[in-house]
Amino acid sequence: MEFLTPTKLADVFLINPPRFGDVRGFFSESWNRQKMAQHGIEIDFVQDNHSVSAAVNTVRGLHFQSPPHAQAKLVRCGRGALFDVAVDIRKGSPTFGEWVGYELSAENGLQLLIPAGFLHGFSTLQPDTEIIYKCSDYYAPECDGAVRFDDPDIGIDWGLSGPAVLSEKDTAAPLLADFDSPFSLGDV
Repeated sequence: MEFLTPTKLADVFLINPPRFGDVRGFFSESWNRQKMAQHGIEIDFVQDNHSVSAAVNTVRGLHFQSPPHAQAKLVRCGRGALFDVAVDIRKGSPTFGEWVGYELSAENGLQLLIPAGFLHGFSTLQPDTEIIYKCSDYYAPECDGAVRFDDPDIGIDWGLSGPAVLSEKDTAAPLLADFDSPFSLGDV
């Protein structure tokens, strides 16, 4: 796999940072601004987030942060495994409402780069899964939003082995059809 692999959604990339290992374990650069700029990606990440989900089938998402505090995210798994999803919500985009999803795990070291203008969510595939991600803007509760993870118009196959474990916020999130996206193609 290449270092940077485009997905079917423009500007969403699967990243495979090289790992250098020996009997002690491995070393990997999880972010290198200069290397990403060589690939045409220049994002100023300002905040790192780290969460743990105890139960398998925990779903967090589909979340976004609206302008003026829209966030690009670089997502990786620190422990366990998760299924990470991005959904295009840019009005006027030919892929509006379409999604991509990839298994990110501590073992495979893959990362997903999700620009502003996309929903983000994940489901846990193993107990005590840790997700670690960089954000291009600070958390702004007044700009925080969500769309239903199980929206039939989006049709994400989360790979759940049982009922989803959800927050109240995610349970109450609107469907995409009832949501007026704050993003337009070319604005983000």
